[in-house]
Amino acid sequence: MLSGDEEDDSPKKCREKRRRTIGRRRLDEAAAASSGGGGSMSFSSSGGLNVMPESSQQGDSAVDNINNSAAEIVVPMVGSLAVAGRQRDMEDAITVRTNLCSPEITRRRPVHFFGVYDGHGGSHVASMCKDKMHMILQEELTRVGNHAIPHASGASSSRVAREEQSMEESGLKEEWTRVLKSCFMRMEEVVLNTCSCGIVGLRCSCDRYEVNFVGSTAAVAVLTPQHVVVANCGDSRAVLCRGGRVVPLSFDHKPDREDERARIEACGGRVVYLDGTRVEGILAMSRAIGDRYLKPFVISEPEISFTKRDEEDEFLILASDGLWDVMSNEMTCEVARECLREENRHADSGDPSAQTSTTNEGPGTLFPSQSASAAALLIRLALGRKSADNICVIVVDLKRTLSE
Repeated sequence: MLSGDEEDDSPKKCREKRRRTIGRRRLDEAAAASSGGGGSMSFSSSGGLNVMPESSQQGDSAVDNINNSAAEIVVPMVGSLAVAGRQRDMEDAITVRTNLCSPEITRRRPVHFFGVYDGHGGSHVASMCKDKMHMILQEELTRVGNHAIPHASGASSSRVAREEQSMEESGLKEEWTRVLKSCFMRMEEVVLNTCSCGIVGLRCSCDRYEVNFVGSTAAVAVLTPQHVVVANCGDSRAVLCRGGRVVPLSFDHKPDREDERARIEACGGRVVYLDGTRVEGILAMSRAIGDRYLKPFVISEPEISFTKRDEEDEFLILASDGLWDVMSNEMTCEVARECLREENRHADSGDPSAQTSTTNEGPGTLFPSQSASAAALLIRLALGRKSADNICVIVVDLKRTLSE
């Protein structure tokens, strides 16, 4: 007969021990990788496990969140993966920043930042976006005060309350749009005035190719307790799975899109078919950060979507076109949903070994969460479907948090 202590050691404590062991192994692997040189693959599973040191650590302002109550600081489980795929060079980049800051616009509740940057012509612009975009956004958010957003007063009349709530939503959307557009504009100014060698102001003797002929898409998602705000520039993409349904949060900026073609031609540019439609027969997207030589036809102004969160929301996916070129929104969400549901099945069965989520992607590779496993599976499927580009994927689990 088992004693009380022995009963406590199974199965719940065993699961916790396994999770801690996996976390330590992942951190050890990340440390070894960063000290021994990089490969073509980088992995991240956020929510406390910082296994991609260059882009997935907590925001510098995490200390500011100490004043928030523990109940308000909800960190989603996030898995991300970036691979060079069949390309020789890696030009894509990703950023995951949980608890980026706690601005007035969210009533001092924390926001989480996710970004996918698909570089072309080189990695210079994508790398700069990875390092600086979230910092610029944080600066912009600190400038938004309480006075900028009308807050519902909680009036007794339901009609008045609904009207005030509608005004608040409208004010929030307008302010987020202003903030994100300013963020992208500032990011491009930095890119166009910084050489690949790091010299600001272009006061160096480097070849100007890195400034004039290099660019990057940017698909950025900001997760607040109440909303998902997405800013997109280019053909990287963000989708939301809500109750099994696919909700597109961005739409690709392609030169053959009717409104984009009209804008380009109104500026005196041309859309030419050359192995697909291209701006001036060169660039296969109509919006991007950088690409000085294609101004004013290629712009960096993002399109913004503002989506109120719902209890049926399951997960959010951001990815570069290395995934979307070979997989539809529906297929991507179906695969990720099945992968995330697998953990639920194991949890319901009470199988402690299954809950460790130690999916093998290669020798010595462990995934500490199902969201990380889902990101890896999506990339494997894209490679199996002959994707020829770099591939970046971020999967944000909206049902599970770090505390779970």
